[in-house]
Amino acid sequence: MPISKIGGSVKELPIHNLYDFADRFGNCRHEGRVDFRSGKKPEHFLSLILSRFSKKGDLILDSFLGSGTTAAVAHKMGRKYIGIEMGEHAKTHCAVRLQKVIDGEQGGISKEVNWQGGGGYRFYKLVEPIFDEHGQINPNIRFEHLAAHIWFSETRLPFLQKNKSPLLGTHHGVTYYLLYNGILGDKKPNGGNVLTSKILNALPQHNGPKVIYGETSRLGPSRLEKYQITFKQTPYDIKAR
Repeated sequence: MPISKIGGSVKELPIHNLYDFADRFGNCRHEGRVDFRSGKKPEHFLSLILSRFSKKGDLILDSFLGSGTTAAVAHKMGRKYIGIEMGEHAKTHCAVRLQKVIDGEQGGISKEVNWQGGGGYRFYKLVEPIFDEHGQINPNIRFEHLAAHIWFSETRLPFLQKNKSPLLGTHHGVTYYLLYNGILGDKKPNGGNVLTSKILNALPQHNGPKVIYGETSRLGPSRLEKYQITFKQTPYDIKAR
């Protein structure tokens, strides 16, 4: 507990804990109108923590979001937040609770902070891992997901392309391509995933430096240099992060 000195005396100031708040504010089971037995913390307790260690506009991370209390309190207190949760209750509890906060629910700390509703959030669902336990590309990964991973690792930008094409985009004058999963229409094993003269001619053209990802290249170093191609082999040249 913190100690403050007043004149010649020393005064101890206890810090409230979870059980103090449970006693002061009663059963928090129904806060946010989602039930999460034996796992929910009072909003006032989270409010104390956020008020002591953050300010408005700060980013709060809860990697085990549970019933969504941290995100709900951060939202009401004007903080940004990222909440991570596995399982269906990410939808049935966390998302439901945050929607009620946005709609202006008056439980927890709402009256204390004069919460009237508003704001919003984004809900993201992670796809399957790009790599398996052996470092190979997960066979269940779809073209657009691998393309998004490669594009971000190369440019640090989100992948916004909607049409399915081996041409991922151009960034700072360099155009990026991905040969994967029969993107050019050849459904045979490894079809279209190997850079050959035929495949190169079928690619959307770009006059300038190119980075092409594929299983292997049948073009020699001189031809790669002639066409300004940097070839990167999948999966070995794909950055994990």
